[in-house]
Amino acid sequence: MENHTHHTIKLENLYTENDHIIQMVKHMNEAYYEQTGKRRTHHTITYGCQMNEHDSEKINALMRAMGYERVEEPDNADFVLFNTCAVRENAELRVFGNLGHMKHLKSKRPGMILAVSGCMMQQAQVVALIKKKYSHVDLIFGTHNLHYLPRYLHEILEKKTRHYEVWDIDGEIIEGLPYERKFGLKAYVNIMFGCNNFCSYCIVPYTRGRERSRQKEHILEEVSLLARDGVKEITLLGQNVNSYGKTFDREYRFKDLLHEVSKVEGIERVRFMTSNPKDLSEGLMDEIQRNHKVVESVHLPIQAGSDALLKRMNRGYTVEKYLGIVAQLRQRIPGIGLSTDIIVGFPGETEQDIDDLIDIIRSVRFDSAFTYIYSPRTGTPAADYPDQIPEKLKHQRFERMLKVLNEEVVRLNKSREGRVYEVLIEGYKDEDRGILTGRTRENYIMTLAGDKALIGKTVKVAVTRARKFSLEGQII
Repeated sequence: MENHTHHTIKLENLYTENDHIIQMVKHMNEAYYEQTGKRRTHHTITYGCQMNEHDSEKINALMRAMGYERVEEPDNADFVLFNTCAVRENAELRVFGNLGHMKHLKSKRPGMILAVSGCMMQQAQVVALIKKKYSHVDLIFGTHNLHYLPRYLHEILEKKTRHYEVWDIDGEIIEGLPYERKFGLKAYVNIMFGCNNFCSYCIVPYTRGRERSRQKEHILEEVSLLARDGVKEITLLGQNVNSYGKTFDREYRFKDLLHEVSKVEGIERVRFMTSNPKDLSEGLMDEIQRNHKVVESVHLPIQAGSDALLKRMNRGYTVEKYLGIVAQLRQRIPGIGLSTDIIVGFPGETEQDIDDLIDIIRSVRFDSAFTYIYSPRTGTPAADYPDQIPEKLKHQRFERMLKVLNEEVVRLNKSREGRVYEVLIEGYKDEDRGILTGRTRENYIMTLAGDKALIGKTVKVAVTRARKFSLEGQII
């Protein structure tokens, strides 16, 4: 096995270098407050996956440490950051559109600092375009140097200059960075970074770097701290969690980590994503089956409905293997919730491929799916395939697939009326009407009438009505 050595930086070491910078920015902000009577504010706009959401939680915590207050709207913020995603063209176009809007806003408020970070910035052509066309952007950094935000911001504030810095490396593993959780009862925990799979359509290995796994001691320490802070449910994140531990020089894999994480007192539920079908092991299925804290829910991307397309995508499994895994999961874990990813319009796709995909959707009966129209990503092999599908045809095929998918999801939801589920109450959906919201172990959204005292508790709920993509129920 090939081993890669990755640097791990503990927070204490990072702050030995950077704490004085954080304090200096905080001091500047306190001086600004004394002078104006106003606190400097910040707003973060996040695109893309749970990884990006978790990065934004870290950015928000760094901003708070520097004396910034978070606001809900960007229009009045002193520091606005776009944390970008490069996986889909649509997300990129939205970023460029919003950057254009910010030019007008900045002209009215010249003191505003505008920053762009994340996966889009790991692409040289995107950075070049921003420098040329969006010169009102003050700060650019990538996925590997997020922890240097305080020093970049200090330089901009002090020298009234712009700063562009993107690291073209696999990235260090920064341990111990604080983060502001989006949810009180739930938390994301990165267990690894990067990806080695090189699916032919995917830009992630080029923007997030090669796979590198966090040491289990750091993960368990983080989960323990979260549990002490009242977190009941954690989601372990990786581009492909099945690869966890492959770069270690000892035999320790994802199933072993799941087993140990589940022992942390106070944690009631453990989720994970994403799991590539090509290497979902028997051992992992065993762990889900016998470990009560690991929920009965798996996100298992199919992406396409034919072996020819899956091979061109470099997915590493066949339709037969995928359906075999689904059958095993359903046999071992009755009632398991299954979600998936689907791409329509991949180069070389035929009408028969869509028919085959629809057959899979009908036979598997997914609980939910993230669905995408293929968009070429510069730098990936598939972008150079000669048999690209016309946009109009992509959309027609997408609508045909989506119609069947939605019908199946609604039908499946309807079949749950009268059933009883274990629901973790997460908070209010409508406080005025006393309507709470939570999730089942299978990851179904449930709404119910109830008292505020139920928030944070796990209760048995009978489904009284199936809505299109959610359930209504009452406590037993």
